Amino acid sequence: MLKLDFSGKKILIVGMGLSGVSCARFLIKNHADVTITDNSFGKQSASAAYEMEKRGVKLELGGHNRTSFENSDLVIVSPGVPLTIEPLKYAYNLNIPVTGEIEFASQYIKEPVVAVTGTNGKTTTTTLIGKMLENSGLKVFVCGNIGNPLADYLMSEERVDILVVEISSFQLDTIRDFRPKVSVLLNISEDHLDRYGSMKEYIASKGRIFMNQKENDFAVINGKDSAVKLLIPDICAEKLCFDAGHSGENRAVIQKSSVDIYNSNRVLNIPDIKLMGKHNRLNIAAAALAALSVNGTEKGILKTIEDFRGLSHRIEYVDTINGVKYYNDSKATNVDAVEKAIKSFTSPIILIMGGRDKQGDFEKLKPLIKSCVKLLLLTGEAVEVIIKAVKGTAPIEKCQTLKGAVFTAYEKSNAGDCVLLSPACSSFDMFESYMDRGNAFIRAVKALKSREK
Repeated sequence: MLKLDFSGKKILIVGMGLSGVSCARFLIKNHADVTITDNSFGKQSASAAYEMEKRGVKLELGGHNRTSFENSDLVIVSPGVPLTIEPLKYAYNLNIPVTGEIEFASQYIKEPVVAVTGTNGKTTTTTLIGKMLENSGLKVFVCGNIGNPLADYLMSEERVDILVVEISSFQLDTIRDFRPKVSVLLNISEDHLDRYGSMKEYIASKGRIFMNQKENDFAVINGKDSAVKLLIPDICAEKLCFDAGHSGENRAVIQKSSVDIYNSNRVLNIPDIKLMGKHNRLNIAAAALAALSVNGTEKGILKTIEDFRGLSHRIEYVDTINGVKYYNDSKATNVDAVEKAIKSFTSPIILIMGGRDKQGDFEKLKPLIKSCVKLLLLTGEAVEVIIKAVKGTAPIEKCQTLKGAVFTAYEKSNAGDCVLLSPACSSFDMFESYMDRGNAFIRAVKALKSREK
């Protein structure tokens, strides 16, 4: 376990989520004076609050105390907290350092890091890279936005060969010196425009993953994504392109059901990929390029693809009832993810959408809904916004609850259809997380299945 001395240092952590609590644990072990402030404290934070109080952390819940910001030596802000809140402005004006958990933890980590970002596919790709490297005989720590924070590694007794870190745009907004050995940018499409002022700002945020890399580092990039292309001129690292339309030593070409990796004049063919959709072939290509750049082996990569069956809540097959297949794609919290999901099917779709609007452009879904969706079921806060955007494409019904939407889909479906939960919205109007929403969908489907017995 890393040991430092923060004696006498007043550290304020803004937000009592996973990353904030992880930083607090590390700082307490190293004798810091820690305060956690959380403006939106809820029942899900109760156990964390109890633990922190037992460890001697001062808690300020339900609101922020300006004095705590002004009197701190360092402020660590959680990714879910907007950087524009007034108390943070006080800290900035007083030149008090403000950082995030990724930047803070990375200062004390010497091992090489593979960092993965993108609007969609981050968790799948991060998981794949971790498995590919493990199957290549390396010790790996997989962390970040995927679940356990990077700061958890500071508390670990065991050292690894490499860390694989999933990073969101919110986390990238607070980096300063963070330098991955390998940066992976999967794609950029409209998302989080309720937090960013424009698409230009969002693209710039994603591009920060490359800003500290040098010529001997690697940048794995989507060769056909128009937004990603805008960032390429400023990348100093060696570029490894997937979905590339040009020749080169290190690149990946996406085929109909396979991926070809060109690496140092060798070709690695990844055949018969079982995961649905081109987007998953893109994720596999990016993961393979990243793994090969840090001593992953062909054998380890191929074994991973052979064993991998996908992650929960991402076009996850749930069950078949009366010849109708049900799929849980609750992680599809933006328009681009829903487009990819719809394109993964050839059968008629009953699509369940809705939740809290993130200012996505739902009109982009009109052609796909018109050609592929037989019935659109809407629920949650964004119902009227979606109706206005896609009116005239398919029959639309409003549902008060997700469970009600599943029951309506059951009643209106025919053998050969598929029922797809792919919301294009966040879950926070009715659920604690996309996982909570996805699990509610699964329960509703299982309840229908029980009725059939």
